Amino acid sequence: MRALTAFLLAAALAVLPALAKDKAKREPPPMEFKKQEQVLKWINDYRKAPEPDRLPEVVHAMGDLGLFRDLENAGVYIGFTAGVLGANPDRAERLVARMFPMPPEDQVVLIRAIAYSGLDDWKGLLQKFVERMPARMVLLRKYLYGDGKALKDLPITDGGGGYVLDTLWGYYFATGDREPARRIVGALALSEDRNDLEKLTIGSMAKWTLATNASREKELLDILSEEMNTQPAEVRKPLREVIEAAETFETGKIKKDALAAIDELKTKGSLNSRNYNWWGQVGQTALALGCVGAAAGGVVAAGIPCVVGGALSSAALKYLAPNQ
Repeated sequence: MRALTAFLLAAALAVLPALAKDKAKREPPPMEFKKQEQVLKWINDYRKAPEPDRLPEVVHAMGDLGLFRDLENAGVYIGFTAGVLGANPDRAERLVARMFPMPPEDQVVLIRAIAYSGLDDWKGLLQKFVERMPARMVLLRKYLYGDGKALKDLPITDGGGGYVLDTLWGYYFATGDREPARRIVGALALSEDRNDLEKLTIGSMAKWTLATNASREKELLDILSEEMNTQPAEVRKPLREVIEAAETFETGKIKKDALAAIDELKTKGSLNSRNYNWWGQVGQTALALGCVGAAAGGVVAAGIPCVVGGALSSAALKYLAPNQ
């Protein structure tokens, strides 16, 4: 009996190194993100080889890099997190659990991501983690019992357009789903508005980011081409221009057209000091997505000075703002 026990122990010890080696092969080495651009590149490449189990690791890296500090400029990251959760309902609870511990200030991002995920029982998932987020009870109650909106219910206008468009792009980068792309396409009608600065800005940024990303992704370009058959006339005109710019790689024309439309508003005298103050605020959201969308699509320089994926620099704001 002792001989048998000794034999089994020796066999086990001999197998352990092989098991450890096999486990090391199966578990990829941890990723290292030192710059925001590295996170954006991973997001952009995600659908080439999806690794949903790495989402908690990436979310922690986003937090460590401070990408959640300004929530209005964190839409692409929130949307991406939501998209991965929504596309993996069988793993969602486990992925969220692995994101803890999480600083209270970053928990806002997680709450929104769960609400935006599109999961059938996203409230049930959120409820399971209430006790781990005691500092966020007001926000939790808003989404569980109040008027906290899912992504599909967030309006693209009314002051939140830049954040919503960024979030839709993040969800698209995670999933390739048609619905977020369709909503961005629908915003193209706003690019024809010559009386409302907010609508013109949001529509122009939708137009710019669609053209930029479609020029580098055939799947998106195919979606846009198919949307030509279903969209109303006020969308088809700018959508046709987006498709042409993407196919010819002349996306710079989209920016020039946007600037020309803004200049037209200036010469007509329809921008007052109140408009300018608003422009300064929207420059941190709606216009910033031009940099986010372009960078996540593989373009580092979007044609105006900006921090990739973040707020516009003061130089860019002066470049696009109306003259005093």
